[in-house]
Amino acid sequence: MSRIEEAFQNHKAFIAFITVGDPDLETTEKVVHAAVENGADLIELGIPFSDPTAEGPVIMEADEVALKAGTTTDKVFELTKKLRKTITVPMVYMTYANVVFSYGCERFAQKAADAGIDGLILPDVPYEEKEEFTEGFDRYGLDLISMIAPTSEDRIAMIAKEAKGFIYMVSSLGVTGTRSEITTDISAMTDLVKKNTEIPCAVGFGISTPEQAAKMAELSDGAIVGSAIIKIIAKYGKEAAGPVGEYVKEMADAVHGV
Repeated sequence: MSRIEEAFQNHKAFIAFITVGDPDLETTEKVVHAAVENGADLIELGIPFSDPTAEGPVIMEADEVALKAGTTTDKVFELTKKLRKTITVPMVYMTYANVVFSYGCERFAQKAADAGIDGLILPDVPYEEKEEFTEGFDRYGLDLISMIAPTSEDRIAMIAKEAKGFIYMVSSLGVTGTRSEITTDISAMTDLVKKNTEIPCAVGFGISTPEQAAKMAELSDGAIVGSAIIKIIAKYGKEAAGPVGEYVKEMADAVHGV
């Protein structure tokens, strides 16, 4: 059983997103440890990129801060390797096609695997173009995590059938960010996914409260939270690990209690 499968094995999974290098690499290291110690079942590490098209202003700003601080893809690999010495939960990278292409797909996959990464999320790579990446990723045992959006409709079944790791279900249209309410019919999307695959699916985009996280976990196999965590990091800077840990515990407890 893969690490990703294990994350969903005993209860609904709480997945935390953290931008690497925001505000610096040392803080990222502490924040990741705090998240895992407080119940995060899977960590998404955002590799900063200058044009993150799926992100709202909160994560976009975090990317800018990380890049200004000198965060490079090689430094992300180094930090991941360091984290993997003590962290046993699955870790996946979330970044953009250009980051992988400019590094070299094969080389990127090899370095990611060597660092202990379990998979990748590339929000700007549509299902129809994933083959360019999957060949290299498969060779190194990396799952390309598929994303399903409310607009996927007749493509949901097709995407689900070929999915690996877990399916990232996008709760709402638009970019990442916290929302006061989520109006998408998640259960209809989940039903369609479940008819076509046994791969777990988790809901992301817009979740910020324990109530929202629990509701999304009820309808799927887990909840993904990014912008709300990044806001805490923006507020507390280098002292963010403690507050992030407290927030993650509240959210993970809500998800695990479903």
